[in-house]
Amino acid sequence: MRLIISCVLFFLLGRVSGQETAQFRGPSRDGIYPEKGLLKKWPVSGPKCIIQISGIGKGYSQPVVYKGIIYVTGIKQDTLDMVSAYDLTGKLLWNQVYGPAWANSFTDTRSTPTIQNDKIYLVSGMGIVCCLDANDGKIVWSQDAQNQFKGEYHRWGIAESVLLTDEAAIYVTGGVETSVVAFDKNKGNLLWKTKSLGGARAYASSILIERNGLKLILAQTGNDFFAVNAMNGDIVWRFNLLPFQTGAMGKGVNTNMPLYHDGEILITSGYDHPAMLFSLSEDGRSVNLKWKNDTMDTHHGGVVLIDGNLYGTNWITNPKGEWVSLNWKTGKTNWVKDWFTKGSIISADGLLYCYEEKGGNVALVQPDASDFKIISTFKVEGGEGPYWAHPAIYNGMLYLRHGNILLIYNIKA
Repeated sequence: MRLIISCVLFFLLGRVSGQETAQFRGPSRDGIYPEKGLLKKWPVSGPKCIIQISGIGKGYSQPVVYKGIIYVTGIKQDTLDMVSAYDLTGKLLWNQVYGPAWANSFTDTRSTPTIQNDKIYLVSGMGIVCCLDANDGKIVWSQDAQNQFKGEYHRWGIAESVLLTDEAAIYVTGGVETSVVAFDKNKGNLLWKTKSLGGARAYASSILIERNGLKLILAQTGNDFFAVNAMNGDIVWRFNLLPFQTGAMGKGVNTNMPLYHDGEILITSGYDHPAMLFSLSEDGRSVNLKWKNDTMDTHHGGVVLIDGNLYGTNWITNPKGEWVSLNWKTGKTNWVKDWFTKGSIISADGLLYCYEEKGGNVALVQPDASDFKIISTFKVEGGEGPYWAHPAIYNGMLYLRHGNILLIYNIKA
């Protein structure tokens, strides 16, 4: 009876809240979820799991909730990328194949839906960029961007989630013809393409910022971190990353979205690549490297900024890493903590949510520049493969994916 009541309340809350844009790592793509009234401590056994949805398809992508509907992508029949819609009781409403999955290593779906104005934007593992109707999953438009623009894959294919601007759906191609393309959000026709900067695409998604009226797309390829004028596709500035990637492996493997705050931009990407903070000029047309830090080389779990301090992980080897905090202003390391291994991190209601990738341990953490202050923990049960999907929080519920299953926990106070 309690489960039924929780589901009904959950459904009603989701229906009335909804957000303008649902996308990877929260509404601002910075890992911060605008939730309030969440538990400050979990029961010893962890928060109550109120819904488990099985059969969502193999994937590392993040679930999103839009207007009371859960959307998640996964592999169908091992060769096709599929997006599915569920109501807030876990009932399947529809699913839709939107393109071929990545065919080589780590095939599981990685593109998180970007949803706005009842339209879903996705890129398949082999470079099909498309728009679907969020109500029934019907394809509105589809473009074979990989072949059309002669895109260049990096070793592990595509892990990008589509970025939206006022008019366009943005996709990083890499390759010799162009680096970034913009499709009309509603019709799918090409609006512009950048010149090519050379090099393969990166794995990182892009972000949109505004600096004194200039709207910039901050993107990465295997070679460069660069800014694109969102109106016309002009390259505004670029910064060559390769001289800073001196480790024994991972050259050109750029994995995390940039993080923007108050005229400064952070990038980090594992493999002994340093975290780097850039100062953006007042007109947005140039950057200067302010500091670099060799401790926080976050693999692919993202970072968050709270009260002037960064929180994330470092990379020791592909299966091993530690939890790390830096001071945003100075780049000095606050602390390094060994807790199982590296993983993904988000924040809501002033606390950190850490999801380590090897064993599925989850921690509620108090942000603090002096130490990694764990408040509560529990362990995800079920599913298979690495725990690479980033957590998400909607309407007082914590969403945790492990491969083919989605677990939803009540964390409302």
